[in-house]
Amino acid sequence: MLLSELLESIAYDTTQNTTLSINQIQFDSRKIQANDLFVAIKGTQTDGHEHITKAIENGAVAIVCEQLPSTLVPHITYIKVADSATALGKIAAQYHQNPSEKLRIVAITGTNGKTTTATLCYRLFRQLGYQTGLLSTVENRVNDKVYPANLTTPDPLQMQALLAEMVKENCTHVFMEASSHAIVQQRMAGLKITGAVFTNITHDHLDFHGTFDNYIKAKKKLFDELPPKAFALVNIDDKRGTVMLQNCPAQRQYTFALKSDADFKTKIVENTLEGLFLEMNRKQIWCRLIGSFNAYNLTAILGIASLLGEDEDHILAELSNLEGANGRFEKIIAPNGVIGIVDYAHTPDALENVLRTLKDTCQEGQNIITVVGCGGNRDTTKRPIMAKIAAQFSHQVILTSDNPRFEDPHQILAEMEKGLSPIDKNKTKTIENRKEAIKQAYQMAKKQDVILIAGKGHETYQEIQGTKYPFDDKAVLQSFF
Repeated sequence: MLLSELLESIAYDTTQNTTLSINQIQFDSRKIQANDLFVAIKGTQTDGHEHITKAIENGAVAIVCEQLPSTLVPHITYIKVADSATALGKIAAQYHQNPSEKLRIVAITGTNGKTTTATLCYRLFRQLGYQTGLLSTVENRVNDKVYPANLTTPDPLQMQALLAEMVKENCTHVFMEASSHAIVQQRMAGLKITGAVFTNITHDHLDFHGTFDNYIKAKKKLFDELPPKAFALVNIDDKRGTVMLQNCPAQRQYTFALKSDADFKTKIVENTLEGLFLEMNRKQIWCRLIGSFNAYNLTAILGIASLLGEDEDHILAELSNLEGANGRFEKIIAPNGVIGIVDYAHTPDALENVLRTLKDTCQEGQNIITVVGCGGNRDTTKRPIMAKIAAQFSHQVILTSDNPRFEDPHQILAEMEKGLSPIDKNKTKTIENRKEAIKQAYQMAKKQDVILIAGKGHETYQEIQGTKYPFDDKAVLQSFF
């Protein structure tokens, strides 16, 4: 594609030739080949402007940047923009003929519930007969074809390529997770959104956003930039739900709730380890999912599908057949009757939601044994809180390593232990080796006891000192059966 065509949707300054033929777009100088366009982005770890020379050496013929280099190479076209990250999204969209304009895209944001809501919307619309795409933490899908997911929300190049593939495969609907990182880093630039959904917000990612207020603003940015014809659907039981709608340009604004009056309202009739008996918009339904947090997710899904024009009775009939997302409150029953629950809960609120559900649904005599850790190089303030919550709602707790990344796991565990009272410590063990911790929990459990293995969910690796080692909580637990 001609460079001038790629730049059609952005404002820029250049005094040089834009009639060049561009091969590929890259923001990693190491991937540059002959006749490529390099977009220099200021990232959290590195600044792409420092790699402009390397990109030219590797064959780049044009550079998009926020600051021009002190020395300009004569035959190179430099395009100066206000924000390279935003420009990358719009250029990538242009390169793929703006696929989002041919799709109905629903973006789901919030601390918890994004993966389940997006995944179950995808499954619902597949069951309803639609060609459908999914962009999620666990996996990306184009109809039934699976593409691995490296980020909750893909980078703009990968995202636009996936959306183009969805258009090629005749998809009509796409359900995607919109992480706060992606929103702030302008990975959503170049997307035409049909609807945005807010699930909830609790303390998380403060290592990236700095303050909770910044985290809220990151979520709100998704709603602030919606087109007028889009819909906005928010959880009104979360007090930040109304914040998301303030000054939101979307003309169609709706709410969902379990406790408050809302456009889409659900009441929990019965909550067991077998499933949920719900009253949704005054119609009763049995679902296989477990817990009040999933009642919220299901209510959001009812709202999304309804706002996309589907019949409510048809939606409810299909919702009863849906199963949970991989690694989200995933139940495994051992031959000896021990119940294992593998869940991605890695925030205080998510852990408390899961444990409250277990406490509410377990019968007298059923013990809850929780195995939990905290990730390294992430928000440290939640570590003692996570341990305290685990002890509060469990009969036994084993603190263990999660993804320590580049931190010392002993230090992470020591910070978790600070949240424990003397009484809590009496029912808590610390076993750094995650496999040994899960084994110990299984050996402690008796028939009908519940082992919650929290924090990693769908992940099939453990990240230690820059290396990802194979590790699957579900498979490790099953290996002891």
